[in-house]
Amino acid sequence: MASSLRPALPRFFLWLLPLSFALQLATIAAFHQYRTRSGDDHFEFGWEMGRVGRSIALGRGFSSPYEGDTGPTAWEPPLYPYLIGGVFKLFGIYSQTSAWVLLSINSVFTTFTCIPIFLIAQRTFGERVALWAALTWALCPYEWYWSVHWIWDTTFTPLVLACLFLLALELQDWPGWRGWILFGALYGVGALANPTMLAFLPFCGIWIWWQRYRHGLTSFAGVMLASAVFFLVLSPWIVRNYEVFGRFVFIRDDFGLQVRLGNGPSADGMLMAYLQPNLNKLELEKYQRMGELAYAESCKRMAFDWIRWHPGRFAVISLKRFFYYWNGVPRATDSVAPVDFRTSAFLATSVLALWGLGRALRQKRPGAWLFAGLVITYPTIYYFVFPHARYRHPIEPELVILIVFLLSEATRRKPTALQHVPQQQNPV
Repeated sequence: MASSLRPALPRFFLWLLPLSFALQLATIAAFHQYRTRSGDDHFEFGWEMGRVGRSIALGRGFSSPYEGDTGPTAWEPPLYPYLIGGVFKLFGIYSQTSAWVLLSINSVFTTFTCIPIFLIAQRTFGERVALWAALTWALCPYEWYWSVHWIWDTTFTPLVLACLFLLALELQDWPGWRGWILFGALYGVGALANPTMLAFLPFCGIWIWWQRYRHGLTSFAGVMLASAVFFLVLSPWIVRNYEVFGRFVFIRDDFGLQVRLGNGPSADGMLMAYLQPNLNKLELEKYQRMGELAYAESCKRMAFDWIRWHPGRFAVISLKRFFYYWNGVPRATDSVAPVDFRTSAFLATSVLALWGLGRALRQKRPGAWLFAGLVITYPTIYYFVFPHARYRHPIEPELVILIVFLLSEATRRKPTALQHVPQQQNPV
């Protein structure tokens, strides 16, 4: 493996990781986050993924993301629903024990994300930034919110994406085949958890190729190997989808609904949640009557027709979605105010991270353009669908590194008081 990963991790991880995990568990207990709402037959316990997990635990397979036994589904990517299903099988469907276990697993994902954060920052900005970035992630309550509150893949995705980012940095000068195999396998696993991270793949691949070219290393065979491993990891799920639906479905098939939830006559740049089948009986009946693929295709057709007929409006709300992604989504969907100051902290971290990115690019820091590619590519789909606060979290590790880098630059450059004291001259 590349030289930067050969040394052992610093000893402070021996206390930092257990402390971060313990604090998250204490937060779950103190705020009773394991007591999920029981309304709507516990739908908020994992939402669609929870419903699929229930079907898995009941022996019905990967099926039924809403009410009723609606048959096989690809409404969600497979990894996290299978995790939920396994926990339900062992600890009870929608039980508080299952909630405890799943939130604890989420907290493990968040805790171990400290490690790639440290290694990425160490390689790109140095030891000092690496130390403070790891501490910030491990001990900042904001970074725990999704792990202690949200039963979803929201904490697994940042861990995988940070590891992929680290692998990309290492592949710049990593000879041999092992790095390419790891990269392809990990990207396959990540895609099965959250296909959105595939948006970063083309830029990431081109960046690795260019850096290796500059270092005099070939990449073609490695790219072919990584691609083969990537599709090998995906192939069981793709074959399963073809067998149950009779047609090719790449990973998930709910894109049509996602587009419709953000685009239509009442679109304002935010999620139109009232169109979701779990909240709209007419939509649920359509889903059950038409079947999953036909329903998704119908939603996509309605959304795309509206976009084609209202291109100006679509452009305006897409700009709003861009703003909401980085500012935070206003809580009131009927809000006409351009800025919701309740999201000011969210906006501040975005501004600091983007400022840090700009500084890294100007200073031509190692990996600066890889940071830029992630920030540019990963959020793109949400500018055209709808934003949510959790959609920024997968790239939060890299944003934390950029923020710490910016603040470290500010403190490093800040003149000390002694620099302003005029030197006393010796008498003649």
